[in-house]
Amino acid sequence: MDTIRVRHVAGRQFTGWNERGHGIVMDTPPAYKGEGTGPRPLELVLYALGGCTAMDVVSILEKKRLDIRSVDVTVTGVQREDDHPHYYERVSVEYLVTGVGVPEEAVARAIELSETKYCSVKGMFGPQVEVVTSFRVVEVTC
Repeated sequence: MDTIRVRHVAGRQFTGWNERGHGIVMDTPPAYKGEGTGPRPLELVLYALGGCTAMDVVSILEKKRLDIRSVDVTVTGVQREDDHPHYYERVSVEYLVTGVGVPEEAVARAIELSETKYCSVKGMFGPQVEVVTSFRVVEVTC
């Protein structure tokens, strides 16, 4: 069981931390009575998705003994505006995999496994959230 604690600091700023003491500051922009000192709580969902799937993809590609040098993930969310709650109704996930001799098929399969089997954050998204995925593989020389 994971436990997170959240404490109000001031205005719309909150700090959160887990049992191991890792923390984060959450806030809203000044337009919403915040100071903009941290990500909005909803944005943390995008951080979580990016981190979860990136860890999966790296792990899968390493198990295939591929020479990956970096995996960068850009996650973009479009919020529902017409009614509350303003959840993300469309999320795009773009992967940039850099390495030596990394086959596109291996990257596509690693992403598919992450999305359909391993990424717990992705698994929490309901059918109302459309997730669109793309990737590029960049070859580097040794």
